[in-house]
Amino acid sequence: MYSPPRRGGVDAPSAAKAQTGWSARENISAELTTPALRASPPLRGGECATLLVILWLLWLLITPTLVAAQGLDPGSLLKPLSDSWPTYSGDYSGRRYSSLTHINQSNVKNLTLAWTHRLTNGPTPGGPQGASGTPSLIIGGEGPGDIVAAGATQVKGAILQVDGVLYVTTPDNTWALDARDGHELWHYFWKTRGGTHIGNRGVGIWGNYLFFVTPDDYLVSLDARSGKERWHKEILSFNQQYFATMAPIVIRNHVLVGSSNDLDEPGFIQSFDPETGELQWKFYAVPMNPGDPGLETWKDLDAARHGGGQPWVPGSYDPETNLYIFGSGNPSPAYTSQTRGEGDNLFTCAVVAINVDTGKMAWYYQTSPHDTHDWDSAQTPVLVDGEFNGRPRKLVLTASRNGYYFTLDRLTGEHLVTGKFSDSANWASDLNAKGQPVRNPDKDFHIAGALVSPANQGATNWPPPAFSPEAGLFYVPSTDTYAMYYLTEIDPRGAMGLGGKEELNVATVGSYLTAIDYKTGKIAWRHKYRTLGNDARAPGLLTTAGRLLFTGDVSGNLVAFDPANGKILWHSYVGQVTNAPETYMIDGRQCILTAAGDTLYAFTLY
Repeated sequence: MYSPPRRGGVDAPSAAKAQTGWSARENISAELTTPALRASPPLRGGECATLLVILWLLWLLITPTLVAAQGLDPGSLLKPLSDSWPTYSGDYSGRRYSSLTHINQSNVKNLTLAWTHRLTNGPTPGGPQGASGTPSLIIGGEGPGDIVAAGATQVKGAILQVDGVLYVTTPDNTWALDARDGHELWHYFWKTRGGTHIGNRGVGIWGNYLFFVTPDDYLVSLDARSGKERWHKEILSFNQQYFATMAPIVIRNHVLVGSSNDLDEPGFIQSFDPETGELQWKFYAVPMNPGDPGLETWKDLDAARHGGGQPWVPGSYDPETNLYIFGSGNPSPAYTSQTRGEGDNLFTCAVVAINVDTGKMAWYYQTSPHDTHDWDSAQTPVLVDGEFNGRPRKLVLTASRNGYYFTLDRLTGEHLVTGKFSDSANWASDLNAKGQPVRNPDKDFHIAGALVSPANQGATNWPPPAFSPEAGLFYVPSTDTYAMYYLTEIDPRGAMGLGGKEELNVATVGSYLTAIDYKTGKIAWRHKYRTLGNDARAPGLLTTAGRLLFTGDVSGNLVAFDPANGKILWHSYVGQVTNAPETYMIDGRQCILTAAGDTLYAFTLY
């Protein structure tokens, strides 16, 4: 494993320098304009050149500190994605499309490894905090300190890049790395109380403040420059077995976080003040009070209040309408739905738009009415301004876990297109007038069993999709699978809230990179991976203005495709890619960054 020589450690004192960067620049300027210097004899050519070199070196030393002090300008999130990667999807649109073109179809074949960095969970041994050359280790948390989550270190979420610094997470851990060579600047470790350590989707950033969630239900804010904790707030009930995985989405003065729960508690989105962490509003994905919209689609109020709908994946934001658009999770109990009644169970398995300032719902569209297979619709929606039926439209694109694709109007939620992107999906008998799949009750759970496609993990899952404006195509990692589902008990709290079932995976037909025409919902092209093992799945996606589409395949390669036709242009073996690739500029070079388990890999051109 290759890692270039370190370019000098950055520790806690570096953060202090960042806070005083501007005054340092002013002091240098003052020294150069003192009377003694002004009265000096004119410099000869050699002396002048020497002075220029000194000034240039001083500027190189000072500039990173000045930049670090600035933090993220919130307005940059409204601009086309280019040099940085400042939020979960790169920008608010969810397109995961970068305007960078330094790496393109003409030179991607020359892409080469720049650096690697391996992460280790937990309070790893090191020198004292801030010691010269030693990354800072900051420890927080409400746990006793003797609970260590089992399992290997795996990076599953977004890695933000702001002002030359990378911010990466795993459950209970946040790191800052130098984006130039990957060396560690600081590491924050959270002492956990326990909880579900299934993954963490990354941090959010606001100015110089970082935000991330913990499996034991806290929202934590750190100083991005030093890793020191600003505050932490309990945002979910640990006793009700909630847990948190979502990357916070920061929109102006709102930090948005969704809930996770595998039992029968209600799902919701919360908004917090970035300065104080105080709650601003809460939006429930299910009816909670008499008279709430959607209550008529549940058996009764108690069923609705325990109806699930967890919004555990980050959504997208439309600044023109001030709407946060996200996907909600499956109803609970997931399989044995008798306690839910026979209605649609709103607003689970839906694309939902809410006002960022109030948390009030503007519209919704349900992709799986009365879901009975745990196929949530929490996937990140993609916002596109595109032509539809000969005129420009504001659109939302989404591929649901149930195997169906949808194009919606993002101003109103009006349904425009439904397509089927999983050839094997067999659970629906038809589409209704709203373009929603109509569930076939014969594919529900039975004592004798039902052969159903897709299997529980769905035709797609949380790995994020992408969109290329040049190709006009929507891309999604997809899988065609079958499973036998058996009813074993009717206790709604059985099988972790899934409702009592046994699932036997039968076959994986194929794992794919699928390109969809948003105007028709039809598959434009599909690349079938060489599948290893059962239910092999690919990670999320990245598109660029260099006419490239990056992802990982199921055999452990990072791959660049032609987004127009799926032709492979480049690949490099790194091991199973566990997050969606990203790109950024640093020192005039474009980098492609991805994670494979506990190791980050950065590629560039030389």
